Amino acid sequence: MPIEKADEMFARFRELAPGGEADFGEELRAGGFSAVRVFLEDFRAFLREYDEPRQEEAERLIARGRSALPEPGRISPAWARIWDEFADIAAYKRDVFNRIPSDSRDGEWQVLIDNPYTNGQIAVYPALSFLEAAYLYAYFRTGLLPNEVIRMQRIHNVLFDTGRSPEARGAERRND
Repeated sequence: MPIEKADEMFARFRELAPGGEADFGEELRAGGFSAVRVFLEDFRAFLREYDEPRQEEAERLIARGRSALPEPGRISPAWARIWDEFADIAAYKRDVFNRIPSDSRDGEWQVLIDNPYTNGQIAVYPALSFLEAAYLYAYFRTGLLPNEVIRMQRIHNVLFDTGRSPEARGAERRND
C-alpha cells in the first residue's frame, strides 16, 4: 500500500461502520509496517489533540483499534503494548478533564517529572496549552516508576528572558 493511501487510513478508520474492524485490520496488515506506522502515528496525533467532548470517541476508537489490529507486536515489537498505552493515555486524560474544571484551563501550563530520591535532573515541559499539557501528563503518567512524581500545573506569573553575550552586558553597563 503506497504511503499516500496509508495517510488516509486513520480518517477512514474513524468513519468505519460497526463490524468493519476485521476487514479494515486485514487491509492495514496488508499495507505492512509503513501503513501501520502511519496509522498509529495518526492515532497518536488524535490522542494528543482531542478535547473533553471527544473523550468517549477516543475510548471507543481504542477498543475498535484493538479489534482491528489485535497483535500489532507481530508487525513490530515496539507496538506490542500500543493499545494498552493508548488506553492508559485516554484514561489519564479523562482523569485530568475530571480534576481540572473547564473554566480553569486557560493560560500557560507545564509538566514536570522528577524522582526526588535521586540527584537526576527534573524533566520540564513548559509553555504548553492545557490540551498539550494534558496529553504529556497522560503520556508520561503511563510509564511513571514508583519513586517518580509528575506534576501538571498552570503558570500564573512568568518571567521570561534570554541570555545576553558578555559584550552586550558590558555595553549596557557603559550606557548607564
